[in-house]
Order: sequence, then structure tokens, then C-alpha cells
Amino acid sequence: MLPVAHLYHRRVGKTLVTGGSGFVGSHVVRALAARGDELRLLVRRGSSLDHLADVEFERTSGDVLDRRAVTRAMKGVERVFHIAGTTSMLAHHRQKVFDLNVKGTRIVLEESLREGVERAVFTSSVAAIGPASPRGTVDETHPFTAGALGIAYVNSKHEAEVEALRLAAHGLPVVIVNPSFVLGPDDPRGTSMELVRRFLLGRIPAYVDGGLNIVDVRDVATGHVLADEKGEPGERYILAARNFTFDRLFADLARLSGRDHVPVKLPSAPTHLAVELVTRAGIPFPVSPDEVRSAGCWWTYRNGKARKELGFDPRPHEETLEDAVHWQMEQLGGRVRTGRGTPELALSAVAPFMRLGERVLRR
Repeated sequence: MLPVAHLYHRRVGKTLVTGGSGFVGSHVVRALAARGDELRLLVRRGSSLDHLADVEFERTSGDVLDRRAVTRAMKGVERVFHIAGTTSMLAHHRQKVFDLNVKGTRIVLEESLREGVERAVFTSSVAAIGPASPRGTVDETHPFTAGALGIAYVNSKHEAEVEALRLAAHGLPVVIVNPSFVLGPDDPRGTSMELVRRFLLGRIPAYVDGGLNIVDVRDVATGHVLADEKGEPGERYILAARNFTFDRLFADLARLSGRDHVPVKLPSAPTHLAVELVTRAGIPFPVSPDEVRSAGCWWTYRNGKARKELGFDPRPHEETLEDAVHWQMEQLGGRVRTGRGTPELALSAVAPFMRLGERVLRR
């Protein structure tokens, strides 16, 4: 794949990026810098940008929930990439998720409209489209029916898109991109690679039947630039690559990392019920009910629209997984667990009983 600098002409004018300190945001910043954009990054006070020390940009401090800070950051800006948000599924973060993802989007895009920017690119998620039927795939035309799942993150991304489309109707030239599950190297905070990290540390003792689409963070960054260059205002584009079942994904991660075992597969219904009961009882548990509900869905997609209209061309999934695993293993040093831990052994013993429970629940 060609570097972004080889694909696009140098632009004149200032580009504002929110969320540039994060995983996707930092890669988008690098893609825009390679294109030649004059960059301004809106970041919260105390946020580290050390990982972008080799990139030239203007820093302005502020929160996307602070309208005055956003207004100041917009002065003289021609293009906006609104990437700031949260993917948390923790129960005690529900209000924060809606505030940052919905209210923050509303403020940034309203101020973009007021400033009269030439183009805004809004980073949404495939969560705003919703999951497919088991072992199926969907595209941008899929009606949103995921509200019934009750997952705060999913509903917040859908509502944020509603805000973006409302402002598009008022004249904001905004293009929406919907990345799937993003993996790859160079995660400055380490949070976006949590699935790989937890797998390598043996902290995913079990999983339920489901699927997800994996896309490389470097391709997502290129997809943002393509959306700016070629996207149609008011449209959304799925930035996705390879669909995986969890069976296949964990097998590939084990092969690449040298882990001897994969997590134990548990039946969905009893697992959901068990986690709900444990959570309601106030017993500490490593995953939330929202995470379990989400894991049992099929977040699997088609990227035909982005390929056709933007020229989006993601790299082979093998390269993404290899780079992601090797980068994370370097960060962990010698802490990668190769064998099964106590939680995995315990769940292996109870799995047959949970499968029996699932048959009972279905009657």
C-alpha cells in the first residue's frame, strides 16, 4: 500500500483534530501530517502527546464538552476530524459515555457549522449500524435495531450519528466513517489493544459464540483521509476488513503468540445470566454485562461502499494480526502466559454443565 503522502495533494489551511492523543486519532494525525496539513490538536489538559513528538502541530487545550474551548479551537479552521470519544462498556461509565460521545459530537459539529468549515469527518463506529444476524453480514443500509440490547456505547454512537445527520441537513459538509474493531501497532494508551493484551496475559478465560470484523488502524487512518477527499457529505462509510468468528480469532492469536491454549467457549444464555446475577449482587467481576451482551453478537460487515466510492483498500488481515500481536508482546516483555491459568481450568470443568443449562433455558 502506498503511503498517504503519495496519494494526496498538499492542502492549504488549518485542520483541527479532536482525539489526537488516542489510538485511531494519533494514526489519523500522522496520515494528515504526511498529506501536508497544517494541524491543530484539541486535547485535554494533562494528555500526553509524546508519541507524536516527531509530528509538527499546534496544541490547544480543552475538552470537547467545553463549548468555549471548542469555539476557540475552531478559529481559522477549514477542516475538522472529530475522533474524540470513549468505547467504555463499564456500568459506572454509562453517563460519561453518552456525554462524551453524543454531547461532545453535538458541540464539535455545531461549532464546525458555525465556523463554516469546508469539510468535517466524524469518526463513528459500526456499533451505530448494529450487529448482523448470526453468521451474516450487513452494510450501511442496515436499519438500526440494536437499541434493545441496552448497551450504552452502541446507543451513544447511534445517537451521535443522528446529531451528525441533523447538522448535515442544516448545511454542514460532514462525512461519517464507521470503523469496525480496530487493531494494529502503536497504541499510545494501550486501551484499544486490550483484547490482544488480555489474551496474551491469559485474562480471557472464556468467550461466547459471536463474531467481529477486524480492521488495521493504519487503514482506518487512510480511510479518514479518503473520506475527506472523496466522501459524499451526509453519507457514512464502513471501514472494515476481515470478519472473524471468535473461534478463528482466538486460534489465530494463539498461533501467532505461541500460546498453548485458547479460552474456553461457553454457551451464551447461561453466561449472560450468570454475569448479570453476579453484577447485581455487587460481586467484582472482570467483565461487565454490556461486554458479554456485545460479545454474543455478530459485528460482521461488508465494506463495498467504501471500496467503490472512496477507494478504501485494507491490507491482508494476516499482516494486521501479526503486527498487533508482535507489538503487544514487545510491550509486555516476558509476561505473556503460554499455558492455561486457574480460571481457564475451572471454566473447562463447568462448561459442560453450562451447556446443559442452556438446553434447559431454551425449553
